[in-house]
Amino acid sequence: MTRPPERRVDPDVDLRVPADRGELTAHPAAVLGAIAAGGVLGALARAGLQAAFPRPPTGFPWAIFGVNLTGCLLIGVLMAVLTARPAGPLVRPFLGVGVLGGYTTFSTYVVDVQRAVAAGAPGIALAYLAATLVGALLAVWVGDAAAGLVLARAGAGERR
Repeated sequence: MTRPPERRVDPDVDLRVPADRGELTAHPAAVLGAIAAGGVLGALARAGLQAAFPRPPTGFPWAIFGVNLTGCLLIGVLMAVLTARPAGPLVRPFLGVGVLGGYTTFSTYVVDVQRAVAAGAPGIALAYLAATLVGALLAVWVGDAAAGLVLARAGAGERR
């Protein structure tokens, strides 16, 4: 008895698009379980860093800044790796949506900006707002580009 080919699962489905809705029904429990398990691990890592580097009342929130930038860097690496070397259908939901989604916290970033403004530190708020936005985009690009170079060199080495 032959099994039908396994469908790749894209956790970034748009449920308003009929073709995308079918992806969620392919493995709903497995996808949600992978995301939940990864989210727990990512959130625990972030909470540990926040505990180790508490936010000063009116200072720059370095822990969350670092978390969001390293998370974006790792998202770039992950997407480059999964593009070059596709993995099982639960790798992206577990690592990308779960671990890195739970690890990064752009909602806390927005709250920190609001708190800085309310505390009378608009300069810190503006610097944090801009640095996180630019840094996050740059980190994804650097992660993708660096991983792409490493993978290309590794591929060239395998062909020799």
